[in-house]
Amino acid sequence: MTLTKRIIPCLDVKNGRVVKGLHFKSIKDAGNPVDLAEKYSNEGADELVFLDITASDERRETIKELVQKVASVIDIPFTVGGGVTSLEDARNILLNGADKVGINTGAIQNPLVITELMDLFGRQCVVVAIDAKRNYDVKENVTVFSENDAKFWFEVFIYGGKKETGIDAIQWAKKAEQLGAGEILLTSIDKDGTKDGYDLTLTKSIVDSLSIPVIASGGCGKPDDMVEVFKKSNVDAALAASIFHYDEHGVNGVKNYLKEQKIPVRL
Repeated sequence: MTLTKRIIPCLDVKNGRVVKGLHFKSIKDAGNPVDLAEKYSNEGADELVFLDITASDERRETIKELVQKVASVIDIPFTVGGGVTSLEDARNILLNGADKVGINTGAIQNPLVITELMDLFGRQCVVVAIDAKRNYDVKENVTVFSENDAKFWFEVFIYGGKKETGIDAIQWAKKAEQLGAGEILLTSIDKDGTKDGYDLTLTKSIVDSLSIPVIASGGCGKPDDMVEVFKKSNVDAALAASIFHYDEHGVNGVKNYLKEQKIPVRL
């Protein structure tokens, strides 16, 4: 039986509003999170991801009331991330209606929290988010790639893409899986908001290194970008924001198009 590929709209939330940026910067408003969540759920989205994008940077918890409101209007799996550093943070998110917890900065700072989350809530609840960017200053002990004669590696960033870590994304993804991650939400900072397609080099290398599901994120501007990432990598899901938020494409229309292109999706 062929596993269907998942299409996941993403709500990046700041100050209670859905926003969209370019390379994690120049943020602009995209709407009300509750209204958009309900719309995507009704349109046939497979899952929904809600990221409180300034929670880690502002050293605060995710906005629980908003998570609760979104959970009350959808009937699809719901992942929430932003500011998660402890079991208590994760428990609060799950108690307010999320099905899975996304963790990025908190996991880099304390990798063992991944195992603690897995032990308490189950592996299927733990989504490790990795925000990665190409670094052309190649150093030892990193996974080196080359394109157009340039050599680079993928560096993990934290605090909503604001702070580099010096950590190799491919090695970190493998470690996260070993520690108990059930899924990786992989975002290319270079591609974020550009609408010119996913970073296939990054996506393929992470997918090929792991046995857990990977969600591709960053760069989707049209349905063909999803077709490409599904055909050129064995990624499990494609996440997108801009193409859905600004009514360029409906979730259902995108899924019908993917089916025409022989991508197995659930309609």
